[in-house]
Amino acid sequence: MTKGMYYYIKEAWKKPDTKILRQRMIEWRKTPAIVKVDKPLRLDRARNLGYKDKKGFVVARVRLLRGGRKKPRPRKARRSKRMTVRKTLKMNYRWVAEQRAARKFANLEVLNSYEIGKDGMHYFYEIILVDPQRPEIQNDSTMKWICNKANSKRALRGLTSAAKKSRGLRNKSPNLKVRPSMKALGV
Repeated sequence: MTKGMYYYIKEAWKKPDTKILRQRMIEWRKTPAIVKVDKPLRLDRARNLGYKDKKGFVVARVRLLRGGRKKPRPRKARRSKRMTVRKTLKMNYRWVAEQRAARKFANLEVLNSYEIGKDGMHYFYEIILVDPQRPEIQNDSTMKWICNKANSKRALRGLTSAAKKSRGLRNKSPNLKVRPSMKALGV
């Protein structure tokens, strides 16, 4: 069976060329933390997540610091119970990256995201954003759902794919309780 271009791009990203990727990450570290890019780096993944090369679609690269995200210990004026440093952020890095991109590009909606690399200090993600005010998006039968008011501020409200995964809404096991219930979600 003949395989298409996206298959070979996907296979290439399973074992990326470390020299080229390392050089790219060195360049990315010198740029700002959130940068608008012309084209997605992983075209196969972007297309799979809903990206189209037309007006209204924007791709942003986000750089995040790795490591635990524990709160720093307060210096003074807390009772001992509130001096904890063990509590960590319950969001995954991808969700944090989506939220930062959503705040930077306030007029755009986050569609989805994917990881493009990580080094010793940083994670790098590409976030697919959509402009719901564009007529190209409003007239697109597959994308006009994002123009609905109910889908505004998706990343900040925890409605993206990374957010739902982080919130534990992907649990299919019958033994574990899923909150909110499937009935409440309207499924």
